[in-house]
Amino acid sequence: MDASLRQPLAAPVIPIGADAGTGPVLRALAADAVAAVALQGVSWGPKGQDDILTDISFAVPVGQIVAVCGANGAGKSSLLRLIYRHHAPRRGEVRLMGQDLWKMGADAAARQVAAVLQDTPGELDLTVRQIVALGRLPHRRGWGAGFARPEAGAAVEAALERMDLAALADRRFATLSGGERQRAMVARALAQEPRVIVLDEPTNHLDIRHQLDLLHLLRGLGLTVIASLHDLTLAAGFADRVLVLHGGRLFADGPPAAALDEAVLAEAFRVRAVVDRSGPRPRFSFHL
Repeated sequence: MDASLRQPLAAPVIPIGADAGTGPVLRALAADAVAAVALQGVSWGPKGQDDILTDISFAVPVGQIVAVCGANGAGKSSLLRLIYRHHAPRRGEVRLMGQDLWKMGADAAARQVAAVLQDTPGELDLTVRQIVALGRLPHRRGWGAGFARPEAGAAVEAALERMDLAALADRRFATLSGGERQRAMVARALAQEPRVIVLDEPTNHLDIRHQLDLLHLLRGLGLTVIASLHDLTLAAGFADRVLVLHGGRLFADGPPAAALDEAVLAEAFRVRAVVDRSGPRPRFSFHL
């Protein structure tokens, strides 16, 4: 494999040097105040165990759509948890809108970044509207105050409409299908009115129509979107930029055509990859 592909490729808007962790990301932030998310030399692992992620550096401009791809165990979910403030980095720094994420209060961070996770507990004894209203919690001022404001209710109703859930608003969450639950959790994130939305496998449980609807919706929000995706065809058609993780490191970073080429895929997924670029979107086939 070409040695150049063993280092992160140039990002489409803010380039990251191959010497990740030595400062180019923060220099880019100094020159460009609109970077939404930046990781600089970040490593993380469970307490008392080895790193799962090592020396990760990249910056995401406001409004960019980023797909995170990689084999099982590559560190995709761990990377997203660092961005939505679930894990604190062992080394390095995570910045949100130019501020150190761990020097912000939890509510302040939640007003900026929302997360939609792979699995949600199905036994929650709440209606869909109540689930979506949880997205307003970071905006409250005193007990219940955030829910009393007219804009809170408007944000909830708008999110229900946007995710085609208005007719299900009074249904108990536990009675929904897996796909309906996923749409409710995306609606909760939209009601939060964040500037960055992070999604871990958001197309899980969705049929083909709702997969395409969701990705089209995310592209039209005007938000910075960072989503892990297993389906490389969806990732290539959805994202402005793809990050490929391999062995806990950032292995490739660039536009889909560069980051999802055959050499990168062969190394990252340990398969023989063939990319058909004859149509409007690339199609992928894999062989052992």
